[in-house]
Amino acid sequence: MAFVEPGDPSELADTARTAFAEAYGGPPAVVARAPGRVNLIGEHTDYNRGLVLPVALPHATYAAMSPRPDDVVRIGSLEEAEPWTGTLGALGPGDVEGWAAYVAGVLWAMRDAGYDVPGVDILVHGTVPLGAGLSSSAALECSVALAACGVLGIDPDRATRHELVTACIRAESEVAGAPTGGMDQTVSMLASAGAALLIDFEGLVETADVALGLERADLALLVTDTRVSHALVDGGYAARRADCEAAAATLGVPSLRQATLEDVEGLQDERIRRRARHIVTEIARVRDTVDALETRDWTAIGRAFRDSHVSMRDDFEISCPELDVAVTTAVEAGAVGARMTGGGFGGSSIALVPTDRLDAAVRAIDAAFVAAGFGAPQHLRAEPAAAASLLSSG
Repeated sequence: MAFVEPGDPSELADTARTAFAEAYGGPPAVVARAPGRVNLIGEHTDYNRGLVLPVALPHATYAAMSPRPDDVVRIGSLEEAEPWTGTLGALGPGDVEGWAAYVAGVLWAMRDAGYDVPGVDILVHGTVPLGAGLSSSAALECSVALAACGVLGIDPDRATRHELVTACIRAESEVAGAPTGGMDQTVSMLASAGAALLIDFEGLVETADVALGLERADLALLVTDTRVSHALVDGGYAARRADCEAAAATLGVPSLRQATLEDVEGLQDERIRRRARHIVTEIARVRDTVDALETRDWTAIGRAFRDSHVSMRDDFEISCPELDVAVTTAVEAGAVGARMTGGGFGGSSIALVPTDRLDAAVRAIDAAFVAAGFGAPQHLRAEPAAAASLLSSG
């Protein structure tokens, strides 16, 4: 069965080095790697000061970088045809458009935070599927941020990584124009191999590793990319965020983290009530999933996945026919549970599947897409990976 492979980190780093040398005439000073992510549960709860439970993917972005003696910034990518060239003074909001904004924005935010980032040459290359809701943007941002630390000779300790998360969030929201709650950048910078990362966005962001134990249970995480275009800059994400803020304002609370289900059911506006109900119940489902992982109660996790998907489909209205088919078919094919994952409006689903049913689930989903007249999906295995890292000094 064909899966989208993450690739070998050493080989991918070498590819980035070679492409850098071909583009700029010499080897890079540093290469950094940062993973994409898939969220087990906790959708749209990060910007509501709630809980999320993502895992870092083995699929990652690699950034090769060298300093320059001037203020020029050159950005290239093996996945994008058009490179970008500018200066340190033109990296911020309104200066850069398209994919390069995610890279330039990181440099701008780091400089704004006091990092003395010089002019640089950058070449990026990655295996995180684009537009799949698996956070290719955060992988790009975090790889560039760590590479910049390498150029500056800065040890990316935990405190520095928290600062870089903030810079990457600013890059995405203020320069690229995509609203983000911070989950993606946080897990890309702080994840541990083999574990999910429980992130609490109430007050100062706190994290804790949550062991999964999938191998002992003969379970695997199957991600299905529906190939339906997923973009956070098209307005749907921002509209859901505005609805949540309206609900909190009406209830007189700082965020929906402080709201109860009873509070939410009293909201008069039907759409706002449904949006808020999803957030309050989804935060509770994250807690339930963490508890179930501790006791290896896979049935409870399957139930949480099911309820999460129904809530996103009906109350938050961010699913689509392709996601619904992928989720339903995975469960019919033997998955313990399945749900859409990510910001919604396309993107991917995630299913917890017995290892011996994995190929059957993939075949069933592919057949269901054909029967429904959808384009072919693609699949990958989500094996929880480690956080971003500096790989080399050239």
